Amino acid sequence: MPTSAVCVDASLVVGLVAHPRRDRLRALWREWQRRRLRIAAPTLLLFEVTNAIYRYERQSLLQASSADRFLRLACALPLELLDPAELHQEAIRFSRRFSLPAAYDAHYLALADHLGAEFWTADRRLVRALAGRLDWVHPAVEPAPADALAPPPAAP
Repeated sequence: MPTSAVCVDASLVVGLVAHPRRDRLRALWREWQRRRLRIAAPTLLLFEVTNAIYRYERQSLLQASSADRFLRLACALPLELLDPAELHQEAIRFSRRFSLPAAYDAHYLALADHLGAEFWTADRRLVRALAGRLDWVHPAVEPAPADALAPPPAAP
């Protein structure tokens, strides 16, 4: 779908800030900025990013200082956080339509649909669940058996 916007989810943002060796994510982000695309997400994104980074810290995969730095980086990204009134109703419809285990991911789908935007995610499980069903859903990482929110590399 030709668009002037992309919608991204928390898995992509966590990968971008906490996995600096993810060259594909950085290249995608740079390309979106070069094309001056609107990069949008539901306000839910920062809650999910904060939770993911905190989980890494709680599991001793990150030191507190690294977690704080990654969260600052995520919050500083040029993202437009949106919460249109109809988002939640659309999210529950997407959840039902695709039998998603939770409605969180459906909020990103609903926003992308609302904006007429492509949706990009690093969540391989979500990509597999939607494979061949929505042509505007794109994987932001190469296919692999593990989920994209796997533990980040140890921070220096």
